[in-house]
Amino acid sequence: MSQPSYLSARQGVGSWLLTRDHKRIAVLYMVAVTAFFFIGGLAATLVRIELVTPQGDLLSADGYNRAFTLHGVIMVWFFLIPSIPAVFGNFLVPLMIGARDMAFPRLNLASWYLLVGGGGFTLLALLLGGVDTGWTFYTPLSTMFSNGHVVAVICGVFVAGFSSIFTGINILATVHTLRAPGMRWMRLPLFVWSMYATSVILVLATPVLAITLALVAAEHLLHIGVFDPALGGDPLLFQHLFWFYSHPAVYIMILPAMGVVSELVSAAAHKRIFGYAFVAWSSVAIALIGFLVWGHHLFVAGQSIYASLLFSLLSFLVAIPSAIKAYNWTATLYKSDLTLHAPFLFALTFIGLFIVGGVTGLFLALLAADIHVHDTYFVVAHFHYIMVGAAVAGYFGALHFWWPKITGRMYPELCGRIAAALIFCGFNLTFFPQFLLGYLGMPRRYHAYPEQFQFLNVLSSAGASVLALAYLLPFCYLLWSLRHGRRAPMNPWEAAGLEWRVPSPPPEHNFREIPQVDFEAYDYAPGAARDEL
Repeated sequence: MSQPSYLSARQGVGSWLLTRDHKRIAVLYMVAVTAFFFIGGLAATLVRIELVTPQGDLLSADGYNRAFTLHGVIMVWFFLIPSIPAVFGNFLVPLMIGARDMAFPRLNLASWYLLVGGGGFTLLALLLGGVDTGWTFYTPLSTMFSNGHVVAVICGVFVAGFSSIFTGINILATVHTLRAPGMRWMRLPLFVWSMYATSVILVLATPVLAITLALVAAEHLLHIGVFDPALGGDPLLFQHLFWFYSHPAVYIMILPAMGVVSELVSAAAHKRIFGYAFVAWSSVAIALIGFLVWGHHLFVAGQSIYASLLFSLLSFLVAIPSAIKAYNWTATLYKSDLTLHAPFLFALTFIGLFIVGGVTGLFLALLAADIHVHDTYFVVAHFHYIMVGAAVAGYFGALHFWWPKITGRMYPELCGRIAAALIFCGFNLTFFPQFLLGYLGMPRRYHAYPEQFQFLNVLSSAGASVLALAYLLPFCYLLWSLRHGRRAPMNPWEAAGLEWRVPSPPPEHNFREIPQVDFEAYDYAPGAARDEL
């Protein structure tokens, strides 16, 4: 007798808002981060329209600063950081390890309320008063010269930080304590490895950000001299504390997407990931080394040349485990029986954009090159190739791969393929010209610029229009599929993993009985069991 799915059991808004089911909480997160994504995207649209012409003829200098701050704050803190960990980490980790739920269901729901409450409060402050500091809140700008709304925005981000901490604690506890019998560490799916490494960063690094932002607010309200030189503070201390969190935060955004790509590549190739152990431990290596490279953001800030040399070396070192993943994905695809479904095309998009972003990151790890392109559009392009291009491609890949499992419905495959192609083309047309702009010397954060940069800016804005269409397209056909999509089979991709052995959508408590895991991860051997659990 089949069990009712988590979607059909206990209908009603109240049952969703008070749920402790990790799958429903994941859907709540999906709705929230989607809303934040489109709000941040609207602000980016204003920025790109402004930059079509050299003159500041749409937004004033102050209005432009507020627009890109709105874009950065919403996209970084309320979409990129929570997107995959909160949505797919919540939905998939218990299913992948054979558990009935997360370790702390009430804490899980509380983390969603913290994200929505912090995001709503931040958005209100940004819209009513605006902040012109950028998403980094650099001092002394945020302490000496900005308006009082910076405190409200910082408070909103501070609250959302606890959502990240709670999510990290929950995932760590779940992986340690709720793995099914036989689910040894070396049998974990690589997505779970990536979520585990990400959770370590969330738990260890986020409190540093929270303390730093609390100090900025205290300096504003109580005039305590921490960062303000007029009060005896040191503005560079803020940069050290901020980037001690925020460079590991880069891996909060990209590590989960790497785990997604490992799943998509394996399913498309119908092979075990080449060098499984290396790919698994590379996630841990990225998380650990990521804590040691924050100083490459301060090459031009007056830091010791010896410290800069050390941070440069460590920045090259962190590229090694990332390269291991890319090489092993490629080796997995070698001589495989590929299925070119839409999720795999998003995986290819991720790999292509991530490699460009990673290689250009090595330019910024070189002292001489970084000094030349620091605070130019070269940095903007590099950042977006990793944080937006690759991370969002990973998010869309996960969305298309597990959408049948989440909703029980299939989407139009052709539409998914078109969306993946448009995202790849639109993103490169948007941001590759910005590498050239930065190399030629166009600084970031300016709403007016010399006329010789107009052609490249027009190209970038044209690409942004293609990218906007590409991001809107999945929103339309995925919503359409909820009512009109055909019923999804249990395992539409013929993938390995426990989540593909439960019905689509999964029952309320995931498994009739806790499974016994007596097989290796990614067991695609002929005759491998795919029985319903």
